[in-house]
Amino acid sequence: MTAPVVEIAAISKAYGGLRPLRLQQLTVGADDRIAILGFDAPTAEVFVNLVTGASLPDSGEVRIFGRATSAIADSADWLSTIDRVGIVSERAVLLDQLTVIQNLAMPFTLDIEPPADAVRRQAETLAAEVGLPAATWTRPAAELDAAGRLRVRLGRALALGPLVLLLEHASAGCETSAASAVGRQIRAIGERRGIAVVAATADAGFADAVASRVVTLEPATGRLAERSTRRWFGLP
Repeated sequence: MTAPVVEIAAISKAYGGLRPLRLQQLTVGADDRIAILGFDAPTAEVFVNLVTGASLPDSGEVRIFGRATSAIADSADWLSTIDRVGIVSERAVLLDQLTVIQNLAMPFTLDIEPPADAVRRQAETLAAEVGLPAATWTRPAAELDAAGRLRVRLGRALALGPLVLLLEHASAGCETSAASAVGRQIRAIGERRGIAVVAATADAGFADAVASRVVTLEPATGRLAERSTRRWFGLP
């Protein structure tokens, strides 16, 4: 494994659910594509917020890029960290009345009506990379199906060249075959770009497509089990 980009050790975080989110151990290198099954939407959001340092665990430690999230000093420090993380989540709002290209141009500039030629070319490159057909590029985002909207969010997450890609229930609402197709593309992009992928999901088919390692979270203990062998990770 390469140097870890994410390290989690014995964390617990209460968030109003039936039980706290617990995770005993997780280490993610730049060459890892990992899917974690067992997350519903609220716990996936909590997990992503903990990894990015948007919130801190009640106990335990989260480290990102070799640094504890508890050591992030202020908002400027946090923004410099989060700039290296791409997040694919329905919480990333799309502007439905704007075109696909305008939505993909937003990470580069707010001057998108229309975007400058150089920015438009960047957005078109992203659209092609994430598998959006050219016929959709000038259509309003509202006309896309769930898989198409996922691809737009993926493009926006990739725009600034992240070192790790976090997927938060990314395939929710997608047809099974479409979710698997996008998952395979995300995995290929991660391998080609050399970035880590961590997917918090409840979709086993998407997990198999997006990741080379699929584990299942046991909520009561926070242990991770490899799905195929049920071997516990992170414990003796």
